Amino acid sequence: MREYQETICQITGAQSCELGEVIQSLWSGYGVIQRVQLHSHEFPSAIVKHIDLSKSRENRRGWSGDASHNRKVRSYEVEKAFYESFAPRCNSGESGDVSLSCRVPKLLGVFEKENGAGLLLVLEDLDAAGYDLRKGRVFESDLNACLCWLANFHATFLGCGPSGLWPIGTYWHLTTRQEELGVMDDGPLKQCAADIDARLNTAKFQTLVHGDAKLANFCFGSAGKSGGDSNGSSSNRPTVAAVDFQYVGGGCGMKDVAYLVSSCLDGSESETQQNKLLDVYFEQLKTSVAVHKPDVDFNALESEWRELYSFAWADFCRFLAGWSPGHWKLNEYNDRVTRGVLKELAG
Repeated sequence: MREYQETICQITGAQSCELGEVIQSLWSGYGVIQRVQLHSHEFPSAIVKHIDLSKSRENRRGWSGDASHNRKVRSYEVEKAFYESFAPRCNSGESGDVSLSCRVPKLLGVFEKENGAGLLLVLEDLDAAGYDLRKGRVFESDLNACLCWLANFHATFLGCGPSGLWPIGTYWHLTTRQEELGVMDDGPLKQCAADIDARLNTAKFQTLVHGDAKLANFCFGSAGKSGGDSNGSSSNRPTVAAVDFQYVGGGCGMKDVAYLVSSCLDGSESETQQNKLLDVYFEQLKTSVAVHKPDVDFNALESEWRELYSFAWADFCRFLAGWSPGHWKLNEYNDRVTRGVLKELAG
């Protein structure tokens, strides 16, 4: 990426820059994420997401071809659109109340390569902003903080049209995953896939969903170093920010909540903690909706979305059953939840 140093300076206004370490490679080899030091700039460092769309890549789980490549190309176009048009509403909330914010990195500059060959997204370095912790496992307070981030995000964009984003968010959305559906074993889940999808997409209350709200996409504030508490109270709750908006789009907020829980807890934990986790989410959602969308009937919203929580789980399990049928997330809890959804649809 050294050849783009001058470009990085031009799009950020930095006097000069120095490339640092490569933080990680993008999925399926579509580029890298790298830290860069900026000289004579408001931000001393930044994160460059260097996206190479010049050719199709082989997915490490074996999924490839035009559909996979085109979905990836579109995902990066969506991420650019999100940072340009929607991210400014996240960082302080429309009310200016930090407790209602859903922190994301600020966009410092964009460069589009010729002929659609790729992008450079230059983003705020969240490590430098104090969100320098990444977690492979969570305490209760950590998970609660992520749930509150989602609640604030969903309240901020409640009723917002996904212009420039995915019409329906999440990377496992049925319309974009027809190949995976085709290889599923025949059975009730495959037969009801469209009905499950429709229930989620025709919900009265729609918002923007992050679309890939797993634990790995949350950055924790340094205050979270002492986050070993178990009571999850707001006073002890760490601060969090979120990254990776390739699959943001319209949808029911329960898709994000179910997916986050699946990335943090096993089946037994997901079952025993389900009601408590939903209570944390909806308590924060109520507070945030009262500020962002005071005319919304929150009781109706909560009632609808609580009912759709199991549909969100079943929708994600449908994707996994085709994409990776032996995946560890396909456990007894998810199976019971899915069977309950199928029974409800059968009438």
